[in-house]
Amino acid sequence: MTSIFINLAVALSPVAFFLYALVHLDSFKLVRLAFILQMLVAGIVLAGFGYLINGAISTGFDISTADYTRFVAPVVEELLKSSALMVLFAMNRIGFRVDAAIVGFAIGTGFSMAENAYLLHILTQANITVWIFRGFGTAMMHGGTTAIFAIMAQTLIEKRPKLGPLDVLPGLVLAIILHAAFNYYPHQIVLNTAASFIVLPTILLMIFAKSEEQLHTWLLTDYETHQHLMFEIESGEFVNDEAGRFITNLAMRFSGAHAEDMFEYVKLHTELVLRAESIDLERERGQRVTLTGADDAKFDRLHVLEKKIGPTAMAAIGPHLKFSRKELFEIRELERLARATPD
Repeated sequence: MTSIFINLAVALSPVAFFLYALVHLDSFKLVRLAFILQMLVAGIVLAGFGYLINGAISTGFDISTADYTRFVAPVVEELLKSSALMVLFAMNRIGFRVDAAIVGFAIGTGFSMAENAYLLHILTQANITVWIFRGFGTAMMHGGTTAIFAIMAQTLIEKRPKLGPLDVLPGLVLAIILHAAFNYYPHQIVLNTAASFIVLPTILLMIFAKSEEQLHTWLLTDYETHQHLMFEIESGEFVNDEAGRFITNLAMRFSGAHAEDMFEYVKLHTELVLRAESIDLERERGQRVTLTGADDAKFDRLHVLEKKIGPTAMAAIGPHLKFSRKELFEIRELERLARATPD
C-alpha cells in the first residue's frame, strides 16, 4: 500500500509543483485559483476524450503502436489540449502572456494527471522508475507543450483585433513537433526526461520572466496614454480632435444615438480602464486591492449607455477608439471583481 502512494506522488507531484511555482511567481495574480482548478478539470476531461479518440483511431487503421505514438498521438493530444485554449482566446478570457502560460500549463497538468492516474491503475506491477520517468518526463512534457502553445498564440493574438487561424497555427505546430520528438525515441528515457524536466521548464521560466517585464512596461505606458486621453476629455480637447469629430458625425447617422451619450461612454470606459490598470499595478507591488460600490455603479451606467447608443453605433465606436483586447480583458476582470465585492 505504501508503494502505491509513493508511485502516485512521483507520477503526479512534479507537474503540480511546477504549476504552483508559476502561480506563485505571477506578480499580478490575474488568474484566479478557481479558474486554474477549472482548467485542471478541463485537462482531465480532454484526456478522457483523448483515450477514446486514440483507441478508435488505433483500432480502425492498420498502424503499428510505435508509429501511432510517434506520428498520430501527438497530433490528437495537442489538438485536444489546445482546443480549450482556443475557446478561451475566442472569448477573450486570457489577457496576457503570463496568464496564458499558467492556464496552458494547468490544462496540460490536468491532462497528464489523468493519463498517469489511468496508467497507475493498469500498470500495477511497474516499479518506481517508470513513475519517475512518467512524472518528471511525460507529465512535464504535456504541461510544457500546452503552455508554449498558449504563449505563442497569445503573442500573435495581441497584434490583431480578432482571433484568426494564423494566431494559433504556429504554436500548435511547435507543440506537436515537441511532443512527437519526445515520443520518437522511446528508449531514450533519461534524455527525454531531462529535456522535459530541465529544458522545457527553463525555457518557460525565461519566457515567463520576460513576459512579466513586458507586461509591467505595457501597463505603465498604457496607463499614461489613458491619463492623457482623460485629460483631453475633461478639458474639452477631445470633442474637437479626430475621434471627437467622428463620434459627433456618427451620432448624426444613427437614429436614437446622441453624441452626449457617446462622449459619456468614452469617458466612463477610459475611467474604468485606468481603474483596472491602477489595480494591476497595485497587485504587482503586493498591495491589497479594495473595490467599492462606486465601481459597481459605473458598470451599471456603462451598460445603460451601451443600450442607449445601440449595438450598431457601439460596433463603430470600438475600432475607431482602438480599444485593444488587453483593455477589454481588463474591463471584464474589473467588472467581475466589482460584482463580487459586497456592498
